[in-house]
Order: sequence, then C-alpha cells, then structure tokens
Amino acid sequence: MDLAAAEQGAADMLSALGVPVASTQLAGTPRRMAQAYAEMLSVGSFDFTTFPNTERYDELVLVEDLPVHSVCEHHMLPFVGVAHIGYLPGDRILGLSKFARVVSFFSHRPQTQERLTTQIAEHLQQQLSPRGIGVLVEASHSCMSLRGARATGARTVTSALFGALRESPSSRAEFLTLARARQES
Repeated sequence: MDLAAAEQGAADMLSALGVPVASTQLAGTPRRMAQAYAEMLSVGSFDFTTFPNTERYDELVLVEDLPVHSVCEHHMLPFVGVAHIGYLPGDRILGLSKFARVVSFFSHRPQTQERLTTQIAEHLQQQLSPRGIGVLVEASHSCMSLRGARATGARTVTSALFGALRESPSSRAEFLTLARARQES
C-alpha cells in the first residue's frame, strides 16, 4: 500500500468534488480517509486450525452473528451486517474463533455480497470437507441507503450451501430456520 499516494488521491478527489480540503476543519481529512480505506481493505492472515472429530459429532454446528464489514466494489462504500455459518462435521472440526477470522479475511476487500458469501462457503468446504456447509450473510449497503434509491433500512440476504445442506431438504430447512430464528423472535 502507498498511503502517501492514497492521501494525495483522496485530496484530489475531494477537491474535484468542491470540498475545501485546505480549510482548518478538513486539513487532515485526506489522510484519515486514506487510512480508513487502508484499514477496510487490509487482509490479515491467520492459521486455519482444525481438530480431529474424535467424538464423531454429526449434528449441525451453527455460529451466528459473525460481524461483516466490507466495501461494495461498485461504489467503494461500506456494507455491514452479520454472517451465520453452519456445518455438518466430517472427520475434522474447526476451532470456533476461526469462523470469525474466515469471515473477516474474506470481508476485507472490494466485492459483492454474493461473492463474499460464496468465498466463505467454498473456503470452508475445501479446508474442512464437511458433510455440508451453509453460509447466510445479511447486510445493509450504504450504496443503497446513502445514494441512488436511498432505501434506508433495506437488507440484502445471500446464501451459499454445499453438500447435505444443499441436497437434503430437511438439513437445508434446519440450517435456514436456525440461522434466521433470532430475527423472528
């Protein structure tokens, strides 16, 4: 990352839009803007820790309300929400904190919500080889609420399902019902 160039670019863009960046109140804004985008777009690394499924646990594991903070690739505006991830373990189980780390890892890049949802599910499918995996992402997009349609309060829901959570109607229904249950209560 070249923060100096990003700061200059932010100053140029704001100036071109008529924002008085030389004023006392806005003098540090281009730097803060560049730093904010650098933070939103920096992908951290982590160890993907799995463990043998020694108990042979074969029921649904659901991790709810994992924070999603990303940036729409079309307008470079944030979208925020939550992800719910469920899986039917196979030979390996995942350390629970790793679900949040996977969501964070794939969230820190410009993209669509559909791609984010699919990337999370595909990564977990490849790394864990579970009997089934499901990812449900619910998010509010500032590109919809602050501009264009100005649809304040609108949420977008996307899902990606693999294995038994896609193929078995009862497993699919269990995941989707549990993942959405808290909203309805």
